[in-house]
Amino acid sequence: MVLNYIWVGFFLIAFVIAVVKLLFWGDFEVFPAMMDATFSSSKTAFEISLGLTGVLSLWLGIMKIGEKGGVVNALARLLSPVFVKLFPDIPKGHPVTGSIFMNIAANMLGLDNAATPLGLKAMEQLQELNPKKDTATNPMIMFLVLNTSGLTLIPISIMVYRAQMEAAQPTDIFIPILLATFFSTLAGIIITSLFQKINLLNRTMLLTLGGAAVAVAGIIWGFGRMDSIMMNTVSVSAANIMLMLIIIAFILAGMRKRINVYDAFVEGAKDGFTTAVRIIPYLVAVLVGIGVFRASGAMDMLIDGIKYGVEACGGNTDFVGALPTALMKPLSGSGARGMMIDAMTTYGADSFVGRLSCIFQGSTDTTFYILAVYFGSVGVAKTRHAVTCGLLADLAGIIAAIAIAYMFFG
Repeated sequence: MVLNYIWVGFFLIAFVIAVVKLLFWGDFEVFPAMMDATFSSSKTAFEISLGLTGVLSLWLGIMKIGEKGGVVNALARLLSPVFVKLFPDIPKGHPVTGSIFMNIAANMLGLDNAATPLGLKAMEQLQELNPKKDTATNPMIMFLVLNTSGLTLIPISIMVYRAQMEAAQPTDIFIPILLATFFSTLAGIIITSLFQKINLLNRTMLLTLGGAAVAVAGIIWGFGRMDSIMMNTVSVSAANIMLMLIIIAFILAGMRKRINVYDAFVEGAKDGFTTAVRIIPYLVAVLVGIGVFRASGAMDMLIDGIKYGVEACGGNTDFVGALPTALMKPLSGSGARGMMIDAMTTYGADSFVGRLSCIFQGSTDTTFYILAVYFGSVGVAKTRHAVTCGLLADLAGIIAAIAIAYMFFG
């Protein structure tokens, strides 16, 4: 519903601005420009979707091997001691913990098709423990914030889009996204714990969060000692090495489980084509709406307004062009994806704005969409502090993304 209002708003605002330009400034080019944008944006959306097919098939095939090879289960067991501390209201040994671990692990590995059913199952099990069926419980809110904060180890889709947009190094945003999503998730955990009075000052959580923070600080310190050329080289090399190690690990895990690795890959790869086809109408809708909005001059007005405000405060304005992606992400994943693609198309995939828009896209998840789907599936109407915690985690991710983008690409 939110995306519906946004999409209609794109056209209505664009139309009003175009009429004002025509009547008061005699701009007879604005309406032809808007119509040209509808055709060119539709073509761009189809070409992008078509070009995604091969790469999506590759990665979905690899992910299917990892899924059948037990990687998700292994990651769930690894996270078990930590998540027990984050969900103290769940009875020890309750089966919902398995669904939660599997959902988070699937999200971290980019297994969206597996993550959503597991998440819905977890919500149903959490609802069974809920004494007030219309009100969100603490475990429900913590679970959803962990989803909305967007912790992702492998931002495959973003790298695929960058490859499609002919970025010189599609993987150069791998480590920046990893750092930004870490800060978003950490902020979400801390904020939600404060609301729920969960004690994070215990051995397990201190070792986990402290160790992760030290590791991230070490990465930032190490990259901070490099010049921009060396930083980009090391980042790209590390990302490619990590991705190749993940592929090999998934294949070895599949062989260890004695599954037919080739058949598992083909099974997953088949989803690549259907996924690419399925997103065509969404991409067409979003890119056409954005194209019309931009062609009318409305996007420039919005960006110029924000830029003016930042300049008035004495700040650097290089990041402003990527803000539409950040502002759209809590509302709609497909909308934010469209904004990201539009930023790379307009400014270039290897521009600062193009890269920052990708980091924005990967640093958080679609807060309102996730809350609507997960709470709606079990009939929860009173969300308590879920929206507040989710949006504050999003804000932390946005701020971290800007700082990290300046560090790596500024």
